[in-house]
Amino acid sequence: MEEIRNLYAQKLTTAERAAAMLRSGAVCAADIALAQPYSFYEAAAARVRAGELTDVTHHTLLDTQPAAFFTDARVAEHYRAVSWFSQSYARKAINAGLADVMPAYYRDIPSRFSECVKPDVYVGVVSPMDKHGYFSAGCDGSVTAALLKTAKQIFLEVNPRMPRSLTSSQIHISQVTALWENDQPLLCLPPTPIDAVSEKIGAYIAAEIHDGATLQLGIGAIPDAVGLALKGKHHLGIHTEMFTDSMLALLECGAADNTAKPIHTGKTVASFALGAQGMYDYIDDNPAVEMLPVNYVNDPAVIAQHPNFISVNAALEVDFFGQVCAESIGTRHVSGTGGQSDFVRGAVQSKGGQSFIAFASTAKAETVSRVVPTLTPGAQVSTSKNDVDNIVTEYGIARLRGRTLSQRAKALIAVAHPKFRDELTFNARKENIII
Repeated sequence: MEEIRNLYAQKLTTAERAAAMLRSGAVCAADIALAQPYSFYEAAAARVRAGELTDVTHHTLLDTQPAAFFTDARVAEHYRAVSWFSQSYARKAINAGLADVMPAYYRDIPSRFSECVKPDVYVGVVSPMDKHGYFSAGCDGSVTAALLKTAKQIFLEVNPRMPRSLTSSQIHISQVTALWENDQPLLCLPPTPIDAVSEKIGAYIAAEIHDGATLQLGIGAIPDAVGLALKGKHHLGIHTEMFTDSMLALLECGAADNTAKPIHTGKTVASFALGAQGMYDYIDDNPAVEMLPVNYVNDPAVIAQHPNFISVNAALEVDFFGQVCAESIGTRHVSGTGGQSDFVRGAVQSKGGQSFIAFASTAKAETVSRVVPTLTPGAQVSTSKNDVDNIVTEYGIARLRGRTLSQRAKALIAVAHPKFRDELTFNARKENIII
């Protein structure tokens, strides 16, 4: 115990002094969302501005704050960010030419890191060290294990507010290059307002979910609406990439207890968590929550082991072929593929399982239809026509699996906004899609 405490004291420093150990030419990476130590990023950016650091690449998932490598062109020139799944800051930087993007299924990201990118620097936010000398990666179990395999330097921000997950990657003090303490509140997402359209879509999907089903829900108004509509169900299970507040609500009201799951029975399984403080409190030292690597959680073969698996995700547009775009508007970057395809494939392989891609039928104040004859030129296909199952709007469910192109077009037009249906039908007939 004394040796462990001494090691901690020897390696305890500041974010600025830790960043001073970063070498030019380094390839850095962090896990997703809450795992990112922005204090280190800013300290490294200061070195770039001072001309002390150059040619650094940093790999990031789900940005939550405006790091300098996304917002400052002078920094980005020498401290280049690569986003694997983007929020607003990465999105703006990529579209402005300040950052790069890595295409990948979420389930494949660990292998891409360990086999292709091979980062030599790991940075992360962890819970305080336990009596055995271990730090927990807390809310973020998705890719940490893969990053640690290649890391030559390990820099940790120790935050006493980070929940201690019993199954996230554990990092021993002997592995650590340097650490610093930062007692600051974790990012908490405000409740998502649920509008009438989202509530209607949520009701359609909830009606398809039976007692004992296992769920993957994305984030946003529609998944939250699904969660609220399921509070009267029984013995639901949770196996998801992202643990959300709507899932916690199902656990707390007793609708979800994971008892019907054939694997990880009685356990909530996720790869990372992002939500309200109550969720972080729930994860802390909770043996009923397992934060596991995404190459396992998102493996379609693992997902398919759960009968009646239900997957709910979002999209920007879908065309008559059933091709789903969820990550770009034409060529303009919005986000990444994430785990949508992973869970679509796993759900449809599950006995009795279903996948739902859900979105409002229009955008831009009802001036644009999200059901289109063909995807916008340059749009990236997130879920292929061969994998797609159900498309849901406020006008109902279009069941596409096992249907011909003509049948798909008719089903999609039926759930498009009424003001666009005649035009969509005309285009489908013109191209001999509807026969």
